[in-house]
Amino acid sequence: MKKDIRVVIARLGMDAHWRGSIVVARALRDAGMEVIYVGNQMPENIAETAVQEYADVVGLSTLSGNHMILAPEVVRHLRERGMEQTIVVLGGTIPPDDVPKLKEAGIAEIFGPGTPLKKIISFLSGLR
Repeated sequence: MKKDIRVVIARLGMDAHWRGSIVVARALRDAGMEVIYVGNQMPENIAETAVQEYADVVGLSTLSGNHMILAPEVVRHLRERGMEQTIVVLGGTIPPDDVPKLKEAGIAEIFGPGTPLKKIISFLSGLR
């Protein structure tokens, strides 16, 4: 029997845009994943929650332009804590030129505004 995929969802830093992260969290939950929603957090706190919750995935949300600094920091903190198998995905308004740099920094996938929820669910379901 396969275990449910455990996903920590967080908004990077003090990003005030909450709707997308809530909609994604609910969709993942409804798809049978175990979702731990932590709201606004800094990278170190996000990584620590992922460790405590044995997260398979960390989903980050941002619309405030802090993604080039804070998202790679989450990856770094996870790796420092031995969470090499935990993947990090990012959602929000990400300029196309930033995508390759973020992927080089360890972000597994990036979902922009308007991404169908089925696409996100399908990507994460592929982890099983």
